[in-house]
Amino acid sequence: MHKMNIKKQMNKLYMVTSVGYFQIAGASWVALLALRGFSLLEIGMLESIFHIVSFCFELPTGVFADVLGRKKTLVLSQVASLVSGIFMILSNGFTTTAIAIGCNALSYNLASGTREALAYDSLKLEGKEGDYNRFASTEMMLYRISNSTATLCAGLALWLGYKRAYAIDIVFELTAVCIACSLTEVIPEEDSQIEKVRKESVLLKLVQIILESWYFLCSNKKARRIMVVNAFIGAVSTLVLFFLQAKLPMAGLHHAMLGPALFVMGLGAALGSKVVAFFPNSRYQRIILAAGIGVVFAFGMIFTGNPYLMILGGFVGAFADDFLEVRTDVILNDMIPSKQRATLISVSSFLFSVIMVVMSTVFGWVMNGI
Repeated sequence: MHKMNIKKQMNKLYMVTSVGYFQIAGASWVALLALRGFSLLEIGMLESIFHIVSFCFELPTGVFADVLGRKKTLVLSQVASLVSGIFMILSNGFTTTAIAIGCNALSYNLASGTREALAYDSLKLEGKEGDYNRFASTEMMLYRISNSTATLCAGLALWLGYKRAYAIDIVFELTAVCIACSLTEVIPEEDSQIEKVRKESVLLKLVQIILESWYFLCSNKKARRIMVVNAFIGAVSTLVLFFLQAKLPMAGLHHAMLGPALFVMGLGAALGSKVVAFFPNSRYQRIILAAGIGVVFAFGMIFTGNPYLMILGGFVGAFADDFLEVRTDVILNDMIPSKQRATLISVSSFLFSVIMVVMSTVFGWVMNGI
């Protein structure tokens, strides 16, 4: 393989993140569906479909990236997102919209960890793996900026209508596909762990991960309880923020203010992840209690019908979610040996997906009755 220009490779990865995650329609998909006449029950069912697809493909796509290559997987992720936008434009009912949501979930699965793995492999090839932390922090910053900017454009998306809004998303996705295609694939050294994974049977690897995850769930009762509680509270907070996209305009909030409102609520998550550092000695049970009260408050504010109280509730719920999430990550990582880190990630995602599959439809039914 020809010598890589590592600076260009890293810049291209940054561009994929910046361009690919700027989706003004994707950031306000719930509000757009509500504007099209979808009931909140249908929206909840579509969110369940997202997590069903995510649950089914999370492990296979991870192995796919290891076996067939990170560049190809990253390109396919952007293509899946592009196809999702096309289906959204062409959709004329629940079924075609569900296909679009499924493609979006597949895109998420394909990208999960792939970009990071390609960056690390590229840096390692040049003997610069020590620079990975800088890449990770910069990449996360760019993701937050792109996602937050797209959220601020929610009012614009509603004003444009779903077809034109998704058309703009498609232009950005096409650009991201082209950038991803220009990346350089990295083939690790023959004796590397990644190369060993490539040579394994995909089916064998999947079976191994599933068995390890199942054993972990059965043998670590305390860790299992912690992950279930964390996933449940996180699911409630996530769904409150999702459905507020539809409920706030119904409560009288002007469409132009929806983006800033969603942005302000998102700031609650950032604040919660920082504030928890000031409570290093607090018992975990108290952290859970505080987070539980926060998400219950967020849920309760929806019933007031007052848009400003609903925004306050969303802010508090997001704060509570990340407040608990950060402490949970610390506790679980202290409990589990290093060799089981990957299993921990798989199990946590598995539990969150299962809870979201059930709760999304239930939330939709409840919200539809308010």
